[in-house]
Amino acid sequence: MKALPVLNAKAAGIDVGSETLHVSIAGGAPRIFGTMTRDLEQLREYLIQQGVRSAALEATGVYWLCTYEALESAGLEILVVNGRHVKNVPGRKSDMADCQWLATLHAHGLLRSGFVPDVDIGRLQDYMRLRHDKIGMAGTHVQHMQKALERMNIKFHDVINSLTGKSGLAVVRAILDGERDPQRLLELCDRQIRKKKAAAVCESLRGTWREEHLFALRQALAGWEFYQVQIRECDRAIEVLLIGIAGPDDPGSSAKPAISHKLSENAPQIEGLHRVLVKLCDGRDPTSIPAISDYSLLQLISEVGTDLRKWPTEKHCKHFTIPVR
Repeated sequence: MKALPVLNAKAAGIDVGSETLHVSIAGGAPRIFGTMTRDLEQLREYLIQQGVRSAALEATGVYWLCTYEALESAGLEILVVNGRHVKNVPGRKSDMADCQWLATLHAHGLLRSGFVPDVDIGRLQDYMRLRHDKIGMAGTHVQHMQKALERMNIKFHDVINSLTGKSGLAVVRAILDGERDPQRLLELCDRQIRKKKAAAVCESLRGTWREEHLFALRQALAGWEFYQVQIRECDRAIEVLLIGIAGPDDPGSSAKPAISHKLSENAPQIEGLHRVLVKLCDGRDPTSIPAISDYSLLQLISEVGTDLRKWPTEKHCKHFTIPVR
């Protein structure tokens, strides 16, 4: 059987961990580096001295990011590969370390890098993923509020659509301020609720009002409110970044109004979001596609950017997008 040609005799493979980096050049004996900033600088100098111009590393959690940034800043070509795909390539020897196998595959041209966004899209991705985490944490506190109400046999959250809507919050805050009269609590609700669900709301607001469960309700509400502040702070950071990426408005042009979509409860509160997104898309408006809102478009851009030529088909997007950043 004819051996595969070596396309890059100075290809490096890096096995990334939280505390150590195992490095091999063209499948040679591994060399170990730490992960502190000084260690990354030493790694960079070592690779340059060895004539390495390209290195492959696995996308392991978030550990690969600092290594990637340190090496890319020196002008090295960095391939970030999916570990599952590397393990599926046949031919690995049992005594070969991960970094040696990476380097060997890379030297033979058998690796393809996953998508790594540019600096601006990477920053947007970080803000959006952080914001998503805050939404999840806020949702946990909503569940805690519902649990506290259930423990008091208060079924208000089952009668209305959302406990964190205007009516729901007004009633919860009044309960925590000491109001117990179902009729007075009903008066705090939206007119449509009073019109269509008055009897059900009043009945749902009869319970035991035990102090320990009121305490839990108070803490859950405070937790939810805390994350609302953090979500709004994320919105402001995203807004500043988007404006910086899009650049100043062109006085001679104007984006068409956004297609009317029902706004998601978790959609960011950013003034002029639609206009900025259309500008990022070179004047095209993806929200004209059914089911695409400004929020979903923002989420899409934060993950894959605006140049979709990197993915000729949906399978390319599935297999060559780095899953964790």
